Amino acid sequence: MTIFLKNKHTLQIDDFNFKCSIGKNGLSKRKIEGDKKTPRGSFRLGSLYFRKDRIKFIKSKLNHVKIKTKMGWCDDVNVPKKYNKLIKINNKIRHEKLYRKDNKYDLLIPIKYNWKKTVPGKGSCIFIHLTKNYKPTAGCIALKKKDFFIMLKLINKNTKIIIN
Repeated sequence: MTIFLKNKHTLQIDDFNFKCSIGKNGLSKRKIEGDKKTPRGSFRLGSLYFRKDRIKFIKSKLNHVKIKTKMGWCDDVNVPKKYNKLIKINNKIRHEKLYRKDNKYDLLIPIKYNWKKTVPGKGSCIFIHLTKNYKPTAGCIALKKKDFFIMLKLINKNTKIIIN
């Protein structure tokens, strides 16, 4: 199974086309932290993270991880061992908070960009997450909740995403 980003407003999975939003500054082969660009390439997907207090039932072949209040994703270039990884929130380390007041991260799937041999500053926290209004993201791909649930029924742990 492969997910294709057809253009900056369309994510395609099999015969399904979903409206989406991407990074405010478009796509890039040379992504850097904070550039608001979505990285180009072919990537695997991580586990499904979800807010148990807001999402009651999930049908998915991905591993599920409940988002807890102290979960964050490190975007601190000065902490190379934790950069672009799930962390327990620590005020000394810059991070993206996963347990949010808004609904963006009620459901999220990390895109395995800059993943295995992580390079600090090359970009972090690249997710498929929720949107209500399709406003441009900081580099992620965002879908409406109903489309995210359809996507979850179609994908599995071997699914790749191709961003051209």
